[in-house]
Amino acid sequence: MIDTEVLVVGAGLAGLGAALHLAARGRTVHVLERSAGPGGTWRENTYPGCECDIHPALYSYSFTRLPGWSSGRAGQHDILDHTRHLADQVRRTARLDYRAEVIDCRWDEDEARWHIRTHTATVRARFLVLATGALDTPRIPRIPGTFTGPVLHTARWNHDLDLTEARVGVVGTGASAAQVIPALTDLGSRVTVFQRTPAWVLPRPRTRLPLPHRARRAVEYWRNETLVPALTGSKRHRAALEARALRHLHGQVPDPGLRQALTPSYRIGCKRIVFSDTFYPALNHPATSLVTSPVTELTGDSVHTADGRRHEIDVLVHATGFRVSAALMRMPIHGRNGTTLQEIWARDGATAHLGITVAGLPNAFLLGGPNTGVGHTSLLFMLECQFRYIAAALDATDRAGVDALVVRAEAHDRSTARVHRDSAATTWTRGGCHSWYLDREGLNRSIWPGPTWRYRLNTRTFDSRNYTPLRASLRTG
Repeated sequence: MIDTEVLVVGAGLAGLGAALHLAARGRTVHVLERSAGPGGTWRENTYPGCECDIHPALYSYSFTRLPGWSSGRAGQHDILDHTRHLADQVRRTARLDYRAEVIDCRWDEDEARWHIRTHTATVRARFLVLATGALDTPRIPRIPGTFTGPVLHTARWNHDLDLTEARVGVVGTGASAAQVIPALTDLGSRVTVFQRTPAWVLPRPRTRLPLPHRARRAVEYWRNETLVPALTGSKRHRAALEARALRHLHGQVPDPGLRQALTPSYRIGCKRIVFSDTFYPALNHPATSLVTSPVTELTGDSVHTADGRRHEIDVLVHATGFRVSAALMRMPIHGRNGTTLQEIWARDGATAHLGITVAGLPNAFLLGGPNTGVGHTSLLFMLECQFRYIAAALDATDRAGVDALVVRAEAHDRSTARVHRDSAATTWTRGGCHSWYLDREGLNRSIWPGPTWRYRLNTRTFDSRNYTPLRASLRTG
């Protein structure tokens, strides 16, 4: 049995950031990562062209600098190298174990401790921080038939394949597709793009004026926040943003027929906005063709569509995103009375107080939890708000002289009701599209429905009155 104060599950940017933040405040931290190294989604996604479409000055924590921040571009290799640097920092003040997949988390009421099992060890921790990531499990569409050639997902790339002059079929036109398609055309592939719904595309912001890091970070933050009114109900701002996106489309796609096929019929922001200057030119490339008829069947060497056409390909690529939060749903997390997080969410939907704590799970904290996602700016800003809140929660537990705190059900429910109320008029729920932001009932379970500075205000202090103190039945030494 290994004892620690704080156990962090996951060594992506979220888990590493939390470990650094808490260790810097004197906490004893142990990090478990199931893979052979750090990086999370930036370790898994290695497809050609993979990069962050948020400015790297902002896609970083306030206490770090991501390489490329001055140029405005950061590729997958840059970000992965950065996570390795953060992991090295973590290992100076905390324990970090790789190849340690968590198979069970169980709250012990008598000890007021979490017991976390891997295949080789058990860790006992006072506090549990779950940083498993929302974009973890690839989503593969169910298409009748079987394609006998190589099949890839953008998060499971095979770099041994030579795609020069290969006929590549790409399913999807979202953020990863907008990066991999231009890269495939650069490789000399002949690309057929199967589009279900077109994406709203905005140009990448230009970084013209050299600025110090802190100033650049502030400029990029507020530039992104100017998008929020268009997403949260302002018709005037939405019309202006859609007009800007349409100008970008018309400026890069001269063919009227192709422009029409690439023009969305839903409100901007209903699905994740794509930021790209290379996606439309790649769709204009002579070696690229766009198919808008739905895919109906796969056969040995081709994709069939509803218009009766047969599209011969050599390689099939799914650029179809992820099953959000599947990692959490896969991991048994037993709280009070043995009730699991999966059971709670199956009954009530995926919810959490401020996206961080769940009624029934004492001393447990989610990073990137329900309704803390963002589609217009850097998730790392939201994560850093959560680090501060968690650190304050640990301090509040110590000051109260108790073993644990658990969020009250009524506080949990009030937080959820407020999110749903604020989501009611937004483009995410009223935008006229189907997206991974919504659950089967059409409720927003993913996106923070407002400006991120408001989330910062909501989490700036720990709200002790919304928590119940707990003491261990048996004191352990």
